[in-house]
Amino acid sequence: MTMNQPLPHPQLLLQLDALRDKAMAATSLNALAFSMANDLYPLLPFHQALVFRQAKGALELLCVSGLARPSEDSPYLVWLKRASRWLAGVVGDQTPAWLTQATATPPPDIAEGWAEWWPAGLLCVPLHTPDGERLGMLLLLLEEAPPAALYQHMDGLTRTWAYCWSALTRRQRLGRWRPSRRQVLLAALLFGALLLVPVRQTALAPAQIVSRQAQIVTSPIDGVINQVQVRPNQPVEAGTPLFALDETTLRSRADVLGKEVAVADAELVAASQRAFDNPQSQGELTLLQGRAQQRRAELAAVQAQLKRTQVLAPRAGVAVFSDPNDWLGKPVSTGERIMQVADPAQPAMQIQLAVADAIALEPGAEVTLFLTAYPLSPLKGKVLETSYQARPADDGVVAYRLLASIDEHAAHARLGLHGTAKLYGDRVILGYYLLRRPLASLRAWSGW
Repeated sequence: MTMNQPLPHPQLLLQLDALRDKAMAATSLNALAFSMANDLYPLLPFHQALVFRQAKGALELLCVSGLARPSEDSPYLVWLKRASRWLAGVVGDQTPAWLTQATATPPPDIAEGWAEWWPAGLLCVPLHTPDGERLGMLLLLLEEAPPAALYQHMDGLTRTWAYCWSALTRRQRLGRWRPSRRQVLLAALLFGALLLVPVRQTALAPAQIVSRQAQIVTSPIDGVINQVQVRPNQPVEAGTPLFALDETTLRSRADVLGKEVAVADAELVAASQRAFDNPQSQGELTLLQGRAQQRRAELAAVQAQLKRTQVLAPRAGVAVFSDPNDWLGKPVSTGERIMQVADPAQPAMQIQLAVADAIALEPGAEVTLFLTAYPLSPLKGKVLETSYQARPADDGVVAYRLLASIDEHAAHARLGLHGTAKLYGDRVILGYYLLRRPLASLRAWSGW
């Protein structure tokens, strides 16, 4: 059966219904394009079928009949991109159009490729939405124009393709939303404006509650701690015994020196009696007097140390230290720190601000302390003093030491509690607040 002979009407209807069913069964735009490019061949034999998607100002190739996926670097497809831009401007109506080189008058570069790759004519079947927006185009390469009766029956098939195309495209847009250029520009402007918003510069640092009036209690002499007479956090008054050093060595030394003083005194008395009869003994008398004075001075020094073995509280407060068992039997040297006597009525915040998190802070800057034991009851305060030199903390992190007051007297502001302090600095723009540490790391890495 040739193309000039009319098709049997029932057979044509059955083939068109089958094509509509395949179009409605497509689950993606690529599946619909593959059906359009290949399933139409039994109804209308063609050399090649091409399915294009309407892009901005041009047609984008979706499917080529007989190919699963077209190659992007073939000479034919490179020329086809130029030809599709020409076809997008030539075919402007919503009805199928039959084009030949004689009727279309393509440009010389398009005409040269047409003569090499395309047959005599092209059947262009555009697909449009009900609003008139072009969705794509089906291009059939034929040797001669199809029968006129086929145009009437293909109108319903073309509408079905356009409906399925629009539905699949809408679902794809809902699944994969891509912002437009205008939306991207507005988002960039909004983001740039947000970076200029002034915010309060802040930093987080570990902190603990200490006393503003605390006195360090140290070992008065070298020795071994024999007894700790208070418990941690025990209230004490001025003069309360805190701890005692072992007196065994000092008492033994005092006994020996006492006997040496007695011997020196006896020798001095004997020399004094001999001096009346022997003038030569007067020189020995002076030496023995000096030796006796030396022994008494040594004995007085040891007795003074014995009086200092008992350490008393220098003021009223609370004894702050870790565990008595950590000190019992431990040798200590003169000036070694043993404990603190702190006034619990004057609490303050001791903050260790790491060098990497340091911001510009001056006395009077606001501080908020979130205690680990009371996270819902923050304490407010202000910076009292800051150290200009950073030193390693107990955890090895180099940090600045800050002391801050506590504005309101709270019952839960107990000495020794730990938490996280939030320090408030000057106002800066949001861009500087977010990029401060990355810029500092970049400068440290690059040396610029």
